[in-house]
Amino acid sequence: MAPTLAGVTVAVLGGTGPQGRGLVRRWAAAGLSVLVGSRSAERAAETAADLAEATGGDVRGLANEDAAAAADVVVVAVPYDGHADLLRSLAGVLAGKVVVDCVNPLGFDQQGAFAIDVAEGSAAQEAAAILRGSTVVAAFHHISAVLLDDPEVSSVDTDVLVLGDDRDATDLVAALADAVPGMRGVYGGRLRNARQVEALTANLISVNRRYKAHAGLRITDV
Repeated sequence: MAPTLAGVTVAVLGGTGPQGRGLVRRWAAAGLSVLVGSRSAERAAETAADLAEATGGDVRGLANEDAAAAADVVVVAVPYDGHADLLRSLAGVLAGKVVVDCVNPLGFDQQGAFAIDVAEGSAAQEAAAILRGSTVVAAFHHISAVLLDDPEVSSVDTDVLVLGDDRDATDLVAALADAVPGMRGVYGGRLRNARQVEALTANLISVNRRYKAHAGLRITDV
């Protein structure tokens, strides 16, 4: 584990969903202290117990507000349609914390996935507009939830684009990516550039459907 992560507790809001659960699994296996957040404290506790047993890691389950309050870094991994309401309800407890937004505003129709317009430009910028007292970083948009939560997959081979306006915060989030075997955090620019990163997920979904794959991204020559 990187020295920057020593003593850091990470909460994953939406930690009972596919992507959130997978992130909890990987960080718990890497030796981090992880909190599963959910609207239901009972469901969070059940998921945490399962992942603690599977990984041998330090995993606890709490209601979203309690998980956010107890963590140093909070990852938002909820569906976009509940994104803004959740953040408004937690703005007070999230003040002073690094908040990692990995939400992809997407719609689906008969032609597949497509990006949804967000008034602020992106889900991450929407989060920053709501969480004035927090440091918002965008990351973990393009990782297959299937691979993350598969105990038979030992290495999640992908790069993670990390975007934000605070150098220390983006370095911390890149270290969270680096903690997972096969994964690498790569700085991807200021938060204002999160829109195209979130939207690219729609293209990856199309790739994966066509080729029956779980494709990610690799940045060359870095």
